[in-house]
Amino acid sequence: MTSPILRLDNINKSFGALPASKDVSLDLRAGEIHALIGPNGAGKSTLIKQIAGELHPDTGRIYLEEQDVTALSVAQRAKRGLARTFQVSALAMEDSALQNAMLGAIGISGHPYWPFGKALRHGELRAIAEYALERVGLAEHASTRTSELSHGQRRQLEVAVALTMKPRAFVMDEPMAGLGTQGSQALTEFLSELRNEAPILMVEHDMDAVFALADRLSVLVYGEIIATGNVDEIRNDLTVQRAYLGEEQ
Repeated sequence: MTSPILRLDNINKSFGALPASKDVSLDLRAGEIHALIGPNGAGKSTLIKQIAGELHPDTGRIYLEEQDVTALSVAQRAKRGLARTFQVSALAMEDSALQNAMLGAIGISGHPYWPFGKALRHGELRAIAEYALERVGLAEHASTRTSELSHGQRRQLEVAVALTMKPRAFVMDEPMAGLGTQGSQALTEFLSELRNEAPILMVEHDMDAVFALADRLSVLVYGEIIATGNVDEIRNDLTVQRAYLGEEQ
């Protein structure tokens, strides 16, 4: 078996006497979507922040393509290919879709301090951003102000920004949040194809989307992984049913 793209080994994190992550181990393999699910307050957001570099674990290690990134910052992990999308949009709303997409390309260009006007005139960076917009279906909205895009289109734009960074793995925090049925179905189709470019670790509460997309699921309850498996294994796990899925059905 090939080495996982992303791997967590025995991650522990506490805030005072309150444990948020307890011996969490999981991995993300090439070509898959691995969904992290669990009830509110389970510690999913804290774990995602540790993976992204916003928080650092008290103990345990995080590896990206077998390189230890535990002590690296958010920016350093991004440069190594860890791309993140957020539950609440982090886009620049007054900028165009193209300008937002170019921010990711600039970040990995080796010229992060270029004036933005100069970067916009850089043919290669602009081409990277335009291709990313085309990939997510937003090419015709390149000049549209981001605040004028629909909620679903902003989700697509977040993925486009991540694509410009040539990601090795995606970490997505509730990508379906705020989308209607049609928007969720469209994003589900897109993410299903995107996994072939880079695997996706996804936190999501939309269980229809999770069951449609996930190759594997890990269930987090009170900071602990209580089960990992495919959709059928998780559906039929009595411990999971009692701890989480029972309240979702």
